[in-house]
Amino acid sequence: MIDAIREFFDTYLRGSWTSIIDIGLVAFVIYWLFILIRGTRAVRIVIGLSVLYLVYLAASLFGFELLRRLMETAAVVGLFAVVVVFQPELRRALEQIGRIGNVNRFFVSAEVASAERVAREISRAARILAGSRHGALIVLERQTGLQDLAAESGVPVHADLRAELLITIFYRGTALHDGAVVISGDKIASAGVLLPLSQNVLDSERYGTRHRAAIGISEQTDAVVVVVSEETGSISLVVRGRIERNLTEAQLRRRLFHLIRPQAPRRAIPFLRRSAEGQWHLGGADDVGAEEPIDPDARVVSAPADQGAARR
Repeated sequence: MIDAIREFFDTYLRGSWTSIIDIGLVAFVIYWLFILIRGTRAVRIVIGLSVLYLVYLAASLFGFELLRRLMETAAVVGLFAVVVVFQPELRRALEQIGRIGNVNRFFVSAEVASAERVAREISRAARILAGSRHGALIVLERQTGLQDLAAESGVPVHADLRAELLITIFYRGTALHDGAVVISGDKIASAGVLLPLSQNVLDSERYGTRHRAAIGISEQTDAVVVVVSEETGSISLVVRGRIERNLTEAQLRRRLFHLIRPQAPRRAIPFLRRSAEGQWHLGGADDVGAEEPIDPDARVVSAPADQGAARR
């Protein structure tokens, strides 16, 4: 055993730097294969093959010639059996190798990719719910934490964000369809959450409880809220008390991604600034990074029509 290890180091590690790269690539391939079969039935098959290989090594070590020849003969037939048994895993591996051509995903950070997936899943769920006239209230947590609010009145879910799961939660007749769903990151944190209602509603007859709750939570926090009207089937987006109505799936996906994607750090606002006329004054709300206050007379915004719809 020691001689085999010494021979391995003499052959591969004392050659050139390409040997180190070669070993690294082999280790990466083995690790990738383990990731590929993790959580599948192929794990037990790999364990069984490993046990058979250990039996073969033991037969060779102790001189059991008949058992060793039997194992070698069975290995030839087993090679074709492995191809048949591992057919789903081999197909999935070849598909993943074929997707390597999309090199853009290697240059996209994990946070941006997660924001894209969240926006895609929520917009798809909103479109399906709106088409079937099922109301929905989805709250996306940003800087202000919503754990306390969700723990007081909601039911913990802690599930991966999927459009199908959101549709199931808001399906009419389920126990949680009347409350709100709180999204934290790319997870569904809680469902059936009761939100505070806004006391500053423009038209109480026009907006129901879901819209008032969406306005209320957006006034108290920086959360982004998606509302699907049960009566009209329209999709609305509420941010800081401002409502964007009649959004399509594509518009909602773009707006959500713009709001929840990782933002570059804001530039610090200097305490004193010098104007073009050479006068010094205090940094105000018009500086870079300052948020403008919401105009109460412009709380409702209708989404602009897509270019394709405008041509029609």
